[in-house]
Amino acid sequence: MTRDRSTEEPCAAKVACTVLKTSGESDLLAEFNRSIRPGVQWRQGSFGTQSAEGSRFVESMMTVVATLKQQKRNVLAYLTAAHEAALRGEAAPSLLPAHKMESQAAA
Repeated sequence: MTRDRSTEEPCAAKVACTVLKTSGESDLLAEFNRSIRPGVQWRQGSFGTQSAEGSRFVESMMTVVATLKQQKRNVLAYLTAAHEAALRGEAAPSLLPAHKMESQAAA
């Protein structure tokens, strides 16, 4: 099955790369490229998604994984806690780092 790419919006990664290249921020560009690499590899190794909801799910999961990895937090532990909270009808655990949450609670 082939998707019609003529109706898709420009890839945010391409736009961001163009902005970073023109602003001369080579370190930022390298960091950005490293951060989107898992998404690019996933897309090349799969057939993409079949719906807008599937695309939103993939975006969300990749954002969660990248955020947790940057914070050096365990991805599986977070996803397990989020799933258990959903089963209990509770809110998902926060993606904010613990030290930021503590300072906000004190305010």
